[in-house]
Amino acid sequence: MAHRPWRRAAWLAVIAALGISTWAWFHQRAASQRASAARHRKPPAVPVTAAIATSGSIDIAYTGLGTVTPLATITVKTRVDGELMEVNYHEGDHIRKDAPLVLIDPRPFQVQLEQAEAQLAKDQAALQNARIDLQRYEALITKNAVAQQILVTQRSTVQQGEAQVKTDQAAVDSAKLNLVYTRPTAPVSGRVGLRLVDPGNFVSAAAQTPLAVITQMQPMSVIFTLPEARLQAVIDRRRTKPGLRVDALNRDMTGRIATGTLSTLDNQIDPTTGTLKFRATFANSDERLIPNQFVNARLLVETKTNVTLVPNNAVQRNGTSTFVYLVRPDHTVTVRQVKLGTTDAQHSEVTSGVKPGDPVVTQGVDKLTEGAAVAVQQLDGNAIAMSP
Repeated sequence: MAHRPWRRAAWLAVIAALGISTWAWFHQRAASQRASAARHRKPPAVPVTAAIATSGSIDIAYTGLGTVTPLATITVKTRVDGELMEVNYHEGDHIRKDAPLVLIDPRPFQVQLEQAEAQLAKDQAALQNARIDLQRYEALITKNAVAQQILVTQRSTVQQGEAQVKTDQAAVDSAKLNLVYTRPTAPVSGRVGLRLVDPGNFVSAAAQTPLAVITQMQPMSVIFTLPEARLQAVIDRRRTKPGLRVDALNRDMTGRIATGTLSTLDNQIDPTTGTLKFRATFANSDERLIPNQFVNARLLVETKTNVTLVPNNAVQRNGTSTFVYLVRPDHTVTVRQVKLGTTDAQHSEVTSGVKPGDPVVTQGVDKLTEGAAVAVQQLDGNAIAMSP
């Protein structure tokens, strides 16, 4: 009887040990099952955006920084001295060639013209009288009624009179020309700038006083540069298509300002930059091109048609290859090596590796690996139905 409490304690200890062992076994088994399930559970699908490779056209174009340069900019200056009487234009006006610009006081030059004409008339009368005397002396010399020396002297007098008449005629022409200069006109059609001188001021030819600045706005040209490496391709293309298209783009190249044609190339390459200057001509009917404006000139050399195109952000690169992630029908991706041709601002030409209709990943590629499951949240380009 004395040993019963001890036996009861022993049985309790044995039962507790068995319970703990049983709990530990079940706990270890559950953990093992959870680990096995985790090993066999597929990773969650990666959300991506995809686009469809298409068949289309892509341009081979070269872009260079250009400056809008007018074909003619004229600073009209006075060629005579005098008071400015009238200004016949308004700032910013469009004026035609030969339109009057200003009026310089013509009265002094009118007086000079009248004086020159009077002197001309006087000398013409003297010349006429000398010719009459010469005819009389030539008639008398045949009868030995006058000395030979008198005849020779009279001939010289006639020649002097003829020279004096020519001088007077030149003075008349000069006075008339000065009168023309008092009414300067526009040498070209274009837009006149801000007014440079006001009526009442004295203008001087010696001081090179500017009267107006006229800029030809239509047509307008853009001078831009391209690297020497692009030159031969442009020259070869011009032989078959002289009027290559040139687009004037804004600074960030997001909008087209005007469209024109390539007109000429410079005759020498700049050795310091290795570039050549090109001039493109634009109709500029809406006058969106302003002189000295900086633009990006995009020269279209050729257009490729029926080529496979993918968005630029679908193309991935590493140190050795260029590839895309191709979405398979089972919603997994595979790495597809590609070769690229021409590339523009939005698309790249794929010459091998992808065909039209293939869906390629455009966003979310940083989390992808070969065979990864994907969830296509948005399909750019031509939408297609992908099986779940």
